[in-house]
Amino acid sequence: MQAKLNGQRSATLQGRYSAQHNAFGVLRLAMACGVIIAHAGPLGFGQHNLGAATFGRQSDLGTLCLYGFFLISGFLITDSALRSTLRQYVRARLLRVFPGLWACLLVTAFVFAPLAALYENGNLDGFWGHPEGPFDYVTTNFLASMEQFPISGLLADTPYGLIAGGPSAFDGSLWTLRYDLAFYGIVGILVVTSVLHRAPRAVLVLTAVSYALVLRDFFTAPTWSSRPPQHGAIGPFPLLGAFAADWTLMLGFLFLLGAAARLYAHRIPMTRELAVLAGVALVGSLWLGGFFAVGLPAFAYLVLFAAVALPKRLSGVSRRHDYTYGIYIYGFPVQQMIALLGGARFGMLGYIVLSLLGALLFAVLSWHLVERPALGFKTGSGRARHRRAGRTASPHAVLIPSPVSVKGAEARAGRHKAGARHSRSSKNAPATAGTPRRANRLTGTAASFLAVPVRTRKDLPFDPVKTPTSHARSGRSHRAPTTTTTPPR
Repeated sequence: MQAKLNGQRSATLQGRYSAQHNAFGVLRLAMACGVIIAHAGPLGFGQHNLGAATFGRQSDLGTLCLYGFFLISGFLITDSALRSTLRQYVRARLLRVFPGLWACLLVTAFVFAPLAALYENGNLDGFWGHPEGPFDYVTTNFLASMEQFPISGLLADTPYGLIAGGPSAFDGSLWTLRYDLAFYGIVGILVVTSVLHRAPRAVLVLTAVSYALVLRDFFTAPTWSSRPPQHGAIGPFPLLGAFAADWTLMLGFLFLLGAAARLYAHRIPMTRELAVLAGVALVGSLWLGGFFAVGLPAFAYLVLFAAVALPKRLSGVSRRHDYTYGIYIYGFPVQQMIALLGGARFGMLGYIVLSLLGALLFAVLSWHLVERPALGFKTGSGRARHRRAGRTASPHAVLIPSPVSVKGAEARAGRHKAGARHSRSSKNAPATAGTPRRANRLTGTAASFLAVPVRTRKDLPFDPVKTPTSHARSGRSHRAPTTTTTPPR
């Protein structure tokens, strides 16, 4: 019977998930590279994102990677919120997003843009004082609103500039950043109101409502392959600006789906049979239509299944050095600069390779010089407490008994009192090697303090799940810089 129960547990997301051995890191890294590969079409050659025609214009490679980012973010961010106070949660999110973003804005405005101006014009005349100059670019986007994409009227003659019909974006990938921050804020509200801990079903309700709205758009669309209608804008809101209603719904659904998966990981079956069915549903919806009704949930299931089913040797990817965020935020400007210098002459494959290598170079610098030092402010105080605890800890090892129920502790205490009437010889009996006398005394006195009520585990709304130590992240805004292509994250 116990073996059957263990088998059922191992077939769930919680039973198969391990904080030390999961593939979230490699999946996020692959998705960041997938965005660069998808952008090779519009940025290097003035074409659609790769995969758009294959998927019936419902989606493309870059947008699928964007959906995966938000799904994984919902899972990991919710897990972080469950293990943190509100102050810790907010500090962790700010340190993960803003230092890397600010460095990227500075590099784009004062390294990439001047080089582009020198290449296009041969000088910097009018560059610094332009109405949309580099200083305006940094100050306008400092809080991640991303209201300005071009700089000083540059990049108009690149393939992407020809699509836009004028100066084009230096870093269009950052359009999604405001959505990340908005969803982080929603999770923060759920933390401060104790919804995550005491009423996790509210997250299920929000997920179901968002999916119902997706289905409404799907069934009212002209065809099964039609993209959701735009529905205008939501906002503007202070600091973050306005949000496109269609992207808010789609990305919010994926984020909430990841959050619900974290809260109810013990209820979600993870089997190969279901993964095969999800794969068939995803491919069929991309080819025949119905992606937004059937393909999105199927895609989400495949991402979560891959995170727990891929080989354990991949779990070390991005654990120590997480370059995903840097690849994502630097990929777009690197591709624009390569296109400006004529990178298309190397063909699609050559352009993609150059783009990946260039983005990786800046991602490595960003991680080691900016992101990891910034994250030290999040964990430094914790390490200091561990060091102080280590110095004050007793040098002698103490045996800790297994948790027992309150009734069991009381019964043990009664047996201890009864044993006091035994003869002196029994007290002086030599202790065995496996159970030292001192350890027995410590065990007896500690039992009452370590007693655990029988129903403690049952009262929890969910079973705790450990999470990976790293969490990557992104840049974004409310709308793609042009109407012909949508640079995903």
